[in-house]
Amino acid sequence: MAAEAGISRGTVSRVLNNEPYVSETARRAVEAAVAKVGYVRNAAARNLVTQRSRAIALIVHEPHSVVLDDPNIGNILIGTNAVLSDADHQLVTLMIDSQRDSDRVIEYLRGGFVDGAIILSARTGDPISEAIAELGLPASFVGHPPDAPAIPFIGIDNRAAAEAIVERLVATGRRRIGMLASGLDRDSGQDRLAGFQAALGDLFDPALVVRHPFYSYAAGAEGMAELLERDPHIDGVFAASDAVAAGAMDVLHRQGISIPEQVGIVGFDDSSWAIRCTPLLSTVRQPAETLGRRAAQQVLDQLLDGGEAPDGVILPTEIVWRASA
Repeated sequence: MAAEAGISRGTVSRVLNNEPYVSETARRAVEAAVAKVGYVRNAAARNLVTQRSRAIALIVHEPHSVVLDDPNIGNILIGTNAVLSDADHQLVTLMIDSQRDSDRVIEYLRGGFVDGAIILSARTGDPISEAIAELGLPASFVGHPPDAPAIPFIGIDNRAAAEAIVERLVATGRRRIGMLASGLDRDSGQDRLAGFQAALGDLFDPALVVRHPFYSYAAGAEGMAELLERDPHIDGVFAASDAVAAGAMDVLHRQGISIPEQVGIVGFDDSSWAIRCTPLLSTVRQPAETLGRRAAQQVLDQLLDGGEAPDGVILPTEIVWRASA
């Protein structure tokens, strides 16, 4: 390669590794030589020298069915991949659906196959987060588990956002308001339930909270049926996600209960579910793609610059009010 380009091996190496202090003439000579000889960079050899894989893991603590059902996860992945791609890093997605998955991923991380990790939907007591902290791996949470190790995070104020949209639901005159609560083993679900309770004050009735592990359409359908059994006169519902709200709305339609005349319903996320509902769903808009972008940048800042990311960054949300309430 150096002979073909007519320059030193050191200069060729600097060009191939995008290092500074290379003249434009030398850069063009190397590029021409690459094209002529068909050179392909040996990434494995480079990684052995640099001790870097240039791969970042996105660790998703959700069952496969929920991953496919949740547009937010897809948008977070899109944002993450965009930032890593621009930085010439590879995204590796790891889904955790069992203890066996968790054990295997911990061993994978210890093997040095990735340079950093982004942790999505971590539960309380997550062993993977603890392993990442022990390894000193550059990492970022999307969200912030209450017992999380000292790892930077990017998130939203779930409690304040839930409180704001439920207060607006109350302002429509609803008095028997229930919640389809999901994800209570993680910060987002706990905080949305806390915001719901705070907004209702004396109107809060614990019997009108139906719990389900996952943010899913099935959780909404099953939960709404149970909520109606507990109180057939319920007139308002806060669903912990748009997917949950969509399931609940289908049950209300099947039972001949009009929305919003008899029951007003609001969700959370402003995902594609919200605009597939009839009527269109009132919800909280959270910036899912931006969450992924900022989490990826937090990891790169730690990895590439050797700097420390801030402890946590909270992004704004907004209420999107539509016809469902």
